Amino acid sequence: MNAPAKTEEFVPTVPAGVFAETVTSVQHYTDRLFRFRMTRPDSFRFRSGEFAMIGLVVDGKPVYRAYSIASPAWDEELEFFSIKVPDGPLTSHLQQIKVGDQVLMRKKPTGTLVLDALTPGKRLYMFSTGTGIAPFASLIRDPETYEKFDEVIVTHTCREVAELKYGFDLIEEINGDEMLSEIVGGKLRHYATVTREDYAFQGRITDLIVNGKMFADLGVPHFDPAVDRAMICGSSAMLKETKALLEQAGLTEGANSKPGEFVIERAFVD
Repeated sequence: MNAPAKTEEFVPTVPAGVFAETVTSVQHYTDRLFRFRMTRPDSFRFRSGEFAMIGLVVDGKPVYRAYSIASPAWDEELEFFSIKVPDGPLTSHLQQIKVGDQVLMRKKPTGTLVLDALTPGKRLYMFSTGTGIAPFASLIRDPETYEKFDEVIVTHTCREVAELKYGFDLIEEINGDEMLSEIVGGKLRHYATVTREDYAFQGRITDLIVNGKMFADLGVPHFDPAVDRAMICGSSAMLKETKALLEQAGLTEGANSKPGEFVIERAFVD
């Protein structure tokens, strides 16, 4: 009698120039937001604040989108904070990942939300909406941020209170880390606002800048190009409006090749 033929296990082919990493944890915050962590290749190097192209094989073809790396450069794993888009080419599949699944990542990170793109200053604003807080999740856990600035203010605006939880979790994580909390000291401030529910701090961040409430709530002076620096990550409308407000205050936009007083991230997920 012939032995039964062995069935070969299907192993997806990983494209050249791409890492295939394993999901180590997944946390769903709302029906629109989740975060996940995955293994980090030994050879993968990035600057806190940069983004990478991550993806999945969908219908036999790899689909990639730009995602800010939410973990700091020193972390042994990689963290990402994502929206859920029901019909999104990538996120409709990415939101279903589980521990042990495989995620693809291209090998070259990039981005403008890095400390090197800013000229020296004293106070650093990080303006974010929604998942735009992800690159700042990386930067506020990087000791270099506190070596370069005396005060770091992270603003996070969402539609609903539940969507702010990731930001509050970050602050709690930092305060609970003995080494990191000592480095951060009292330099980090977190200013969370919502636009569609009752909350202690309400309103679009641009409106709160214009009417002066943000400065009053934080007890800081209005923008001063001599000391203030800023990073912006969020919706296209928010980017445009915040950029205009900073320029009105005399701050100039910077880049990796030419540092300035503020920088913008223009890479989006679907």
